[in-house]
Amino acid sequence: MNYLKTDIEGLVIVEPRVFGDHRGYFFESFSLRDFEQHIGPVSFVQDNESYSARRGVLRGLHFQKGEAAQAKLLRVVRGRVLDVAVDLRPGSPTFGQSVTVELSGENKRQLFIPRGFAHGFLVLEDDTLFQYKCDNYYAPEAEGSYRWNDPFFAIDWGVSPDEVILSEKDARAPFFKDVADSL
Repeated sequence: MNYLKTDIEGLVIVEPRVFGDHRGYFFESFSLRDFEQHIGPVSFVQDNESYSARRGVLRGLHFQKGEAAQAKLLRVVRGRVLDVAVDLRPGSPTFGQSVTVELSGENKRQLFIPRGFAHGFLVLEDDTLFQYKCDNYYAPEAEGSYRWNDPFFAIDWGVSPDEVILSEKDARAPFFKDVADSL
């Protein structure tokens, strides 16, 4: 696997080696030994899957606070997403900055997001299947979110607001300036 560092410390794009022929392909999507050699110790405890039937579905920006924070290893099995990670680590020189990566069933890229980040993704194709590993269990009492189009983060999603399909919860998410002291 290739481990590509991003402009934000700890945020890493993982590119697997894909072996293909006339029958299809094979690749190793995760090896603990390889992962820990390039990124560091991790103990994933939960696998999640998200299915989006329609292009334009946007999920995020979500995070968990404190001891419930989660590191994640994300990948798309089928379809395409624009994946976004926002640095929320207090004192980080890149606090509030984001990295955007296209993940797809075709490119088989993965994104490792360490603890202390908000995460969201925009579905770019109908019938998209998204999977991710977490190093901590979901804790609803520690859950937080910010508005997907918050001007503080200035994320270029590449779509207009009328193209986005949001859950009611994500549509009501607060802006950073309104709850910044709650981190």
